[in-house]
Amino acid sequence: MIYCCKEHAELALDVIVDEYETSPTIEKLDDDKKLSTTCEYCQNNAEYVVAN
Repeated sequence: MIYCCKEHAELALDVIVDEYETSPTIEKLDDDKKLSTTCEYCQNNAEYVVAN
């Protein structure tokens, strides 16, 4: 599971495909989680969670 901002969503999708060789899912974070969760690539506020 990767938390990411809008800018890094495509990168997160690619990482999931490369690591797990499955079709990933992408979901928008709830408003309450957006405030406390940061992007794993740039430390901005996360907007999406990408998972396998």
